[in-house]
Amino acid sequence: MAQAGNSVNLPGGFGGLMRFNEEYASRFNLKPIHVIVFIGLIVAFRIFLGLIY
Repeated sequence: MAQAGNSVNLPGGFGGLMRFNEEYASRFNLKPIHVIVFIGLIVAFRIFLGLIY
């Protein structure tokens, strides 16, 4: 068995090449509820147009 003092630190799956949270900050921070409401508005608008035309 390995001893506690001889621990080995392995790199992550991509070796630290991809760090999305640290590298990129978006101007638009959307919550999931905002996306659902936006999609609902698009569907409602499409149904409204279908009833008129």
